[in-house]
Amino acid sequence: MAIETTPLNRYSRVLTQEVTNPAAQAMLYGVGLTEEDMSKPQIGIASTGYEGNTCNMHLNGLSVHVKKGVQANGLVGLIFNTIGVSDGMTNGNDGMSYSLPSRDIIADSIEDVVAAQWYDGVITVVGCDKNMPGAIMAMARLNRPSIMVYGGTIRTGLWKGQKLDIISAFEALGRKFAGTISDEDYKGVIQNAIPGQGACGGMYTANTMASSIEALGLSLPNSSTFPATHEGKQAECLAVGAAMKKLLELDLKPRDIITRKSLENALTVVIALGGSTNAVLHYLAIAHAAGVEFTLKDIQDISDRTPLIADLKPSGKYFMEDMLAIGGVPAVMKYLLKKGYLHGDCMTITGKTIAENLETEPDLDFDTQKIVFPVESPLKPNGHLQILYGNLAPTGAVAKITGKEGERFEGIAKVCDKEEALMEALANKEIQPGTVIVIRYEGPKGGPGMPEMLKPTSAVMGAGLGNSVAMITDGRFSGGTHGFVVGHITPEAFDGGPIALVQDGDRITIDAVNNLLQVHISDEEMEARRQAWVAPESPFKQGVLRKYIKNVSSASQGCVTDL
Repeated sequence: MAIETTPLNRYSRVLTQEVTNPAAQAMLYGVGLTEEDMSKPQIGIASTGYEGNTCNMHLNGLSVHVKKGVQANGLVGLIFNTIGVSDGMTNGNDGMSYSLPSRDIIADSIEDVVAAQWYDGVITVVGCDKNMPGAIMAMARLNRPSIMVYGGTIRTGLWKGQKLDIISAFEALGRKFAGTISDEDYKGVIQNAIPGQGACGGMYTANTMASSIEALGLSLPNSSTFPATHEGKQAECLAVGAAMKKLLELDLKPRDIITRKSLENALTVVIALGGSTNAVLHYLAIAHAAGVEFTLKDIQDISDRTPLIADLKPSGKYFMEDMLAIGGVPAVMKYLLKKGYLHGDCMTITGKTIAENLETEPDLDFDTQKIVFPVESPLKPNGHLQILYGNLAPTGAVAKITGKEGERFEGIAKVCDKEEALMEALANKEIQPGTVIVIRYEGPKGGPGMPEMLKPTSAVMGAGLGNSVAMITDGRFSGGTHGFVVGHITPEAFDGGPIALVQDGDRITIDAVNNLLQVHISDEEMEARRQAWVAPESPFKQGVLRKYIKNVSSASQGCVTDL
C-alpha cells in the first residue's frame, strides 16, 4: 500500500514512491528499518569525526548520542560522515592549502547527501574551524529543519604551572629561534599543550564560530560553552532529538532563522568576544548561501557600534573553558541584549526567540569575574575587526586590532613571497623593529586556499617582535593570531592586486582609526610596476586545488565557490 506523507516527513519523497522506486524502500528495509519506521521522518546526522585531529576525534561518538535522542523522539536517525581538515596540524606546511577549500567541500557533501536521500532534516556534529561554517552553508542551501551540535572546546594543557594551548606550541618555536627557551621546556610545551579531545581553547576560529552560531540561532543554548569532556555536551546531544521534532512540527527552517538581523547578532557576539578574523569570510559565505545581502560594510558598521568586552585568548588572558563558570555564552548574550546590542526577536531552533531563550539564563556578575567587562568600561570601545581600504586594498582587507597593539603603524616593507620566506628571515634574525612584513601570493588563488599565517605570527610573537612589527597579507590569519596584523587583502597578489607590486623598502601605513592601508608611492610608480608585473603560473593543473582556483571568489566575497 502507498505510504502517506505526514506533516513531519514532508521531504521524504522517496518513501512515497512505492510504485516508481520500490528499490528505495527495499534498501531501507535492508539497513534495518521496520515497517513502522517507514512512516517516520528521516534525519541525516552528519559527523565530521575522524581520529587524526583532537578537534574531531570524539565526534563520531557524540553522533551516536544524537541518534539515540532522535530515535527516542519517534524519528529515524541515519548517520553519515563528511570530511574534516585540521587547521592546527596543517599550519605552516603545504597542507594548509586544503583547509579553507574543505569548508566548501563539507557544505557540498552535506547538501549532496541530504538532498539525494531526501532527508527531512539534518543535524551536523562538528568540531574544527571549517566544519561549522561548512555545515551552516549546507543547511542554508537545503533549507529544511537543521541543527548544529558543536563538539566543544578543549581543556587547557599544563607545563610547569603554566596553562597551555595550541598557540603556546607555535610561540615556543619563535622563542626557540630567539634562543629564549631551553630544549627541555620546548619539548615540555609541545608534549603538554594539547591534553585531549576538543577544539582549540581560546576565542580562536572554532570557538568564535560556535559562539556566534549559537547567537545566530542554529544551535542549542550553551552548545558553544560546554567543553568536549563536560557532561553537559552528552546531555545536549540527547536533547537535540526533541528539538528536531519541534522544528519538524513547526516546519522551521534555516532561512527562517538566518536573516539580516540574526547575522547582525552573530557578528555582534564575534566582536564582543574578540573573535577570529575568519568569521568575516565565513559569515559572508553563510549569508550568500542563505540569500541574504551582507557585505564588508555591514561588518564594519557592526564593529563601529560594538565594544570589545571579553578578555579571552589570544589577545587576552582567559580560555573558553573559563566561560562556563560565569554563565557561558548565554550570559554574555543576555547582557548584550539588555544593553541593546542584540535583536531579541530573532527566531531560533528552540522554536523561541533569542529573548525568550535568554530569560532564564544567569546574569553576568561583574564583581566576581574579570573575564567579561561592562560596556561602560570595555577593553576597547569599538570592535577589534576593522575593514581597511586604500591603494593597497582597493576592495578591502580585514585588520584585527584589539587596541593593545595601538591603532596605527607605519614602517618599512620587508616583502616575503610565501610564509616560508618569513620563517627563514626570522631564523636568520633579518626582521628588525619598525618593519611591515608583507606576505603575499597566499590568497585563495595564490596560496592556493588562502592559508593561515599562524606559524609566522606566532613565531614573530615568540621572537619578541610582536610589539614592534606589523604584518600584512593576502592570506588569512588563524583565530589564534594576535599582534598588529592585516589579512584578506583584496585583490590578491595572484590576480595582480597592489600587494603584488610592493617592494622592499616601501613605506606602508596601517591606520585602523581611519580604516586605511596605504603604500607611499605615487600612482605613476604603481602603474609602472603594474606594467612590469608578470602573472605567476599555478603549479596545480588538476585535482581539488585546481578546481578551487578556477571557482573561488575573492575574500571580500567570502571565498565562495558557487557564485
